[in-house]
Amino acid sequence: MLHIGLTEGDPGAKKCISGVGRWPIFYLCDLLCAVRCRELVLSNSIALVSDLIRPTVTALGLELWGVEHVVQGRFSVLRVYIDKGDDGVTIDDCEKVSRQISGIFDVEDPIAGEYTLEVSSPGMDRPLFELGQFERYVGSVVTVRLRSPLEGRRKFKGVIQKVEADAVRLLVDDKEYVLPASAIDKANLVF
Repeated sequence: MLHIGLTEGDPGAKKCISGVGRWPIFYLCDLLCAVRCRELVLSNSIALVSDLIRPTVTALGLELWGVEHVVQGRFSVLRVYIDKGDDGVTIDDCEKVSRQISGIFDVEDPIAGEYTLEVSSPGMDRPLFELGQFERYVGSVVTVRLRSPLEGRRKFKGVIQKVEADAVRLLVDDKEYVLPASAIDKANLVF
């Protein structure tokens, strides 16, 4: 096996491979760094897309609920969720938004490679993307998946108790967890 030239005391070794064996292995380091780079690129593409389309969605009398970018091999799916409050989202709303943002994407080209654009309402089991959305649903049951384990677990299902500046307090089986917003990978309401 090929070992890269890092020693136990080197902060790069701990940063790149925490808790994996005594010496970092080259290919594992490359894999972990590639995964982190991919996550960074995806989060940047979501932020860019959101910034590009939010004014258009708002001008159509709708709210941009969130954006997901799911990569599957060389293809990807860009999901845009829109909301309309109590009136609900119609097929016509989705069609209008799809046409408008397709025009923006033709000019700006924010996503590299081939992708499928999907525009829909968040639905009953809506995904939650921002702390403000968690705030709207205090007292509701949600499922949350974290990027890394907290107290030995990544998946939580419980009631939103409170939303703080940078965390969500969730009551799970009579125990309260404080989930840092930056650690939340995915969250959905439970209908």
